Amino acid sequence: MATIDIHDLSGKKVGTFDLADEIFGAVNEDLLWEAVKHYRAGQHRGTHATKARWQVSGSGKKLWKQKGTGRARIGSIRSPLWRHGGTVHGPVPRSYDYAFPRKKLLGALRSALAAKFADGKLIVVNAFDVKEAKTKEFRKVLDALKVDSTALLVEAPKAANRNLELSSRNIDGLELIAGNDVHPYHLLRYDRVIFSHPAIEKLQLTLQSSLPKGQRKAAEKENAKKASPAPRRRARHEKAAEVA
Repeated sequence: MATIDIHDLSGKKVGTFDLADEIFGAVNEDLLWEAVKHYRAGQHRGTHATKARWQVSGSGKKLWKQKGTGRARIGSIRSPLWRHGGTVHGPVPRSYDYAFPRKKLLGALRSALAAKFADGKLIVVNAFDVKEAKTKEFRKVLDALKVDSTALLVEAPKAANRNLELSSRNIDGLELIAGNDVHPYHLLRYDRVIFSHPAIEKLQLTLQSSLPKGQRKAAEKENAKKASPAPRRRARHEKAAEVA
């Protein structure tokens, strides 16, 4: 079982946290691609539209008689064949969202966490204990944690941390999100991910409970095996004494 250091806001190590192998293990890149594609499809606004024949302004009067003029027959200036006429089979407003299985989404979330940990881009702090709502002071916190690029802050779901929200919202490339709203897209979009200890602990428990039944039982069996002490081996001279 892997471990990760826990730091305070000054960058000092204050403890460690055990990471479950079934959560921070293998990375499924295909599943990550599917999850990101689904998220971006849901963000597509789909407000595109063109005017059909009945929506174009203009008279509906027949321009000239059907026969005898030598010209092509025409019924209205709103015909799609004419300039400024209606559009045939043009785009209409619609949603690009589609169903995505929850198990695949949670699997992609496990892969995204494993990828961040493997790259050394995962940071855990004991708590976002921000005393004052000042951007300058929080910038010093990021410098102490060696965050020099974009970062995602993940706080516990029900932690009302107004000072953290106010002090981080004006920093470019920084986003604050609750632990129950984390998506694989968020983890891959930002260079660093900073979890509070309660947030990553809660997320790990949630992901462990969402594992397939067979995989969950195998993980519990493996953890129990690692936790149980190894059987004591008797020395050779003790065995010889028993034989004598």
